[in-house]
Order: sequence, then structure tokens, then C-alpha cells
Amino acid sequence: MAIPPDFRTLPFETARVADSGRYVGRSTYWKLYVVENLIRVVVHSVLSIQVGPAWWNVAVDSNTNGNVQKVMRNYASQPSRSLPGRHKIYYLYLPDLMKIISTNSHLFRPIIPDIDSWIVRFEQIRLPRNIVGHMNWLNSSDKTLIDEIYTDLKILMRKLLNSGVALDIP
Repeated sequence: MAIPPDFRTLPFETARVADSGRYVGRSTYWKLYVVENLIRVVVHSVLSIQVGPAWWNVAVDSNTNGNVQKVMRNYASQPSRSLPGRHKIYYLYLPDLMKIISTNSHLFRPIIPDIDSWIVRFEQIRLPRNIVGHMNWLNSSDKTLIDEIYTDLKILMRKLLNSGVALDIP
């Protein structure tokens, strides 16, 4: 598949906008979807092992929990709309997930000894994730970074499974 030009660099045509959107979705958005949801699975699984099923009440600060409650009320006020997921973790954004991991890194370290390097790497994709989340183009460096984190996170997931960690979808 040929890479279409970024529609913003050419005279306006609706088809160029559509081509750009399809390209961004096919090339990068889906990898960020995988990364963000695998992070949710890791957070939920590790904290369920280390704290128990009620880990949310222990590991999530009151401000973050309050924000989640507000968003949940917003969704509840529009019951015909799709929900982010069945667990509160699906109402969090990447920075919120990083905050939970950072604050509770002592609980992650026995299972993921290099958790601090993962925190740094996840922080590095925060801004590129926002660019893609708004369906805009990444530069080659950011695209490579996301590709590498996607690949390395899949390797981490295999290591966790092979070491007997029960990965549980929240």
C-alpha cells in the first residue's frame, strides 16, 4: 500500500482527508490501541495478584477516582451510548495509568523488575498517542517508538504468561 500524502500539505479534497484517516488508523492507531489495552491488563492483573480483587480502592488516589466517577456519571446520563468498558480502568487515560503504575511501582517490581524503564517508555508515547488519538500524522521517530514499544510489550506479555502470571482482562 502506498503511503498517501498528509492531507494538510495539499489543497483541500475530502478524499485526501479520508485517505489520511485510513492510513493513520491502519499504520499506528491500532498499535496504540493494543499498547494501551495491554497496559490495562497488566495493571489489573498485577494489582489483583499483589493487592486482591479490590485493588482499585487501594491503588487509585481519590482525585483520579473522583474523575472516573464523574466520567461514569456522564456516560450513565446517556444510556444509549457505548461504554468504555465494564471496569473503572477503562475510564482512565494513559497518564492516569502511568500514575497508578508509578505510585504503586513497589507492587509491580516483584513481577516486572524493570518497571521503572517501562514507566519511562510509556511516558515517551504519551504525546505521540495524543497526536494519533486526534487522528494526525506522526513523524518517523514517534512512529518507530510506538512500533518498538508495541513489539516489546508483546514480548513482556509472553514473559509474564510463561512465568505463570495470570493475565486477567478487567
